[in-house]
Amino acid sequence: MEEKQIAYKGCTVQECDTDYINLNGSSPMYSIFLLEGSGKVSVDLVEYIFEGKIILFTTPYQIIHFDIKSPLKTRRLQFHGDFYCIEYHKKEVACNGLLFNNIYQQPYVNLEDEDYIELNYILDKLIPELKNITSYSTAVVRAYLQLILALCSKIKSEDNVVLEEKNLHHPLMKFKELLESNFRKERQPAFYAEQMGLSPNNFSKICKQYFLKTPSTLIHERVILEAKKLIHLSYKSMKEIAAELNFDDENYFSRYFKKHTGITPTAFRENVGISIVADLSR
Repeated sequence: MEEKQIAYKGCTVQECDTDYINLNGSSPMYSIFLLEGSGKVSVDLVEYIFEGKIILFTTPYQIIHFDIKSPLKTRRLQFHGDFYCIEYHKKEVACNGLLFNNIYQQPYVNLEDEDYIELNYILDKLIPELKNITSYSTAVVRAYLQLILALCSKIKSEDNVVLEEKNLHHPLMKFKELLESNFRKERQPAFYAEQMGLSPNNFSKICKQYFLKTPSTLIHERVILEAKKLIHLSYKSMKEIAAELNFDDENYFSRYFKKHTGITPTAFRENVGISIVADLSR
């Protein structure tokens, strides 16, 4: 299916199908997919099963692939970090770590009929603004984008309250704490299994059941997430970032990063850019 795209200064809306996304899924943009159907979607090789109406969130250079019986029509809203910086606007929309950059939860939100209709309506209102070139239209596009993020953050945060109450005492909550404290130095699952008093096999089994990911996958994702943040949100050199993440040297860090993202750290910075947040921290 040929893509129908409306683009405007770092923000685009595309009407396309899942076959097109499979061929063009990796991008330097933040992406929001609104679709209805059922099947499987892989994000960075981690597979999720979905059914019904969903909205999916991905970050720059995540690899997306749909596995479904027939192509699904979808709307994809993309924006560059220079157009709308989710880190800078976190006070207005607390979506970073909730909708984006959350390795511990599924990357999509299940939608009720009324939410799906409302989000489609907002996209319909946004599209004409993308055809204009005035500063007023830029402000309107950002406002509509912020509204979409706010609505989805509200839905997911309400779902998370129920989820957190249900899993408050789950043993793998300790693994999350351990990983956040140790991922820079400890990248072997055996370390975390020992800390939790579990055999490596049992630890891997319950981790896969709970997070849908192996311990190794979660460890690698946490390292890559931090690497992306340092590349995008600071002016640190690749040598400094490699040292901060306890890699032996810059070349090893580059190979590791490319293995898990498909792009080198230098190319990632060139294509995604350095956030305005980096200037604020100077």
